[in-house]
Amino acid sequence: MAAPPEPTPVPAEEEPRSEEPRSDSRGGRLSFCTKVCYGIGGVPNQVASSASAFYLQLFLLDVAQIPAAQASLVLFGGRVSGAVADPVAGFFINKSRRTGSGRLMPWALGCMPFIALAYFFLWFLPPFTSLRGLWYTTFYCLFQALATFFQVPYTALTMILTPIPRERDSATAYRMTMEMAGTLIGATVHGLIVSSAHRSQQCEDTVLSRPATVSPDATRLYSIAAAVVAVTYPVCGSLLCLGVKEQPEPSVPASGQSLSFLAGLSLTTRHPPYVILVASFLFISAAIQVEQNYLVLFCTHATRLHDHVQNLVLTILVSAVLSTPLWERVLQRFGKRTSAFGICAMVPFSILLAAVPTAPVAYTVAFFSGMSIAVSLLLPWSMLPDVVDDFQLKHQRALGLETIFYSSYVFFTKLSGAGALGISTLSLERTSYSLA
Repeated sequence: MAAPPEPTPVPAEEEPRSEEPRSDSRGGRLSFCTKVCYGIGGVPNQVASSASAFYLQLFLLDVAQIPAAQASLVLFGGRVSGAVADPVAGFFINKSRRTGSGRLMPWALGCMPFIALAYFFLWFLPPFTSLRGLWYTTFYCLFQALATFFQVPYTALTMILTPIPRERDSATAYRMTMEMAGTLIGATVHGLIVSSAHRSQQCEDTVLSRPATVSPDATRLYSIAAAVVAVTYPVCGSLLCLGVKEQPEPSVPASGQSLSFLAGLSLTTRHPPYVILVASFLFISAAIQVEQNYLVLFCTHATRLHDHVQNLVLTILVSAVLSTPLWERVLQRFGKRTSAFGICAMVPFSILLAAVPTAPVAYTVAFFSGMSIAVSLLLPWSMLPDVVDDFQLKHQRALGLETIFYSSYVFFTKLSGAGALGISTLSLERTSYSLA
C-alpha cells in the first residue's frame, strides 16, 4: 500500500522576511538626499541668527544710533517674543490636523516667506528718528516669533522622519553640520558686506563711545546684507519641500487617550530626564549667546583688534564647523555626558581674552571657543531624541508630544538668553556708552 505523499513544507522564515523589509522601507533608512535636504532646511534660520547675533547690536548703536537702553529693549523684547512663541507654536501644531503634506511640514514651509520679510525690515533704516526703537522692537519680535514657528516643527521632524534611533542620530548630525555651516555663512557674508560701514575708534579710560564717523553708505550695505540673507529662506525651503517627505505618525492605541496640550505639557515637564537636560543647558545657552553678542562690540571698541574682527569671527565659526564631526566621534566613544566637559574650555579662554587682548591670544581664544561652542550646540539636540524615546517607553499611551518637548526646551533656553542679553546690554549704561 503506497504511503500518502508528504505535504509540501511551508518555509518557516517567510513571514519574518516580509516584516523586516517592510519596517525598514516605510519608516526605515533615510537616503543621503533626504538627510542633506533636511539639513539644508535649517540653514536660513542659522544664517539670520548668526548675522543678528554678531552684528545687530552694532547696527542699532552705530548705524540706527538709538540709545543703549533702547537697544537693550530691542534685544530683550525680541528674545522674549521668540521664547513666548515656543509654547504657542507647540500648542497650535499639537492641535493641527495632518494634511497631504504632513502635520509639521506645512507649518515650517508656510512661515518662511514672512520670516524673510521681517528679517529684511529689521535692518532697514526708517526716515524718522523718534520711533526707531519701536520700529526695531516690532520687527525683531516678529522675526523671532516667526522663526520659532518654523524651528519648532522643523526640529520635531527628526522624530517623525524615521523610527530608527541610529537614523535619527544621523539626520541630527546632518542638520547640525548644515546649521553650523549656515552660522559660518551668515556671519561671513554679512560681515564682508558691511565691513566698510564702520571705522575704528579706540575707547579711553574704559569709557565707550560710538565710532567717530559712520560710512555714508552704511544703510545701503546693511540693506544689501539683509536681502542676501532673506533670499536663503525661499531657496532652502524649496529644497526642504522637494527632498523631505514627512512619514505618517504612529497612531494612538485604542486603549489610550488623546491628551490636551496642557496635560501633555505637564506630563513632559515632569519627566526627570527632560528636567535634567533643560536645567543643564539653561545657563550654558545664555552664556554662549552673550559671548556671541559681545564679541564684535568688544573687539571693535575696547581693544586694538578692530582690523581682526572679521578674521576672529571666521576663526570661531570655522573651528566650530570643523570640530562638529570630531565631537560626534567623541560622543560615540566616551558618551554624551562625558563630552559635556568640553564646554568648560570656553571659560578660561574668555577670561584670557579680556585680560590679554592681543592678536595671537585672540586667535587662540577664538579657536578653542569655537570648539566649545560646537559641543554645546551638538549635545542638547543629540540628547533630546533620547529623552523623547525614554518618555515614550514609559508613557506608551501618550504619543504625538514631540512638538511639546522641542518647543518647551527652546522656550526655556530662549528665556534665559533673553534675560542674560538684556541685563548685559544695560551694563553699557554703567560704562557711559554715549552716542554724543
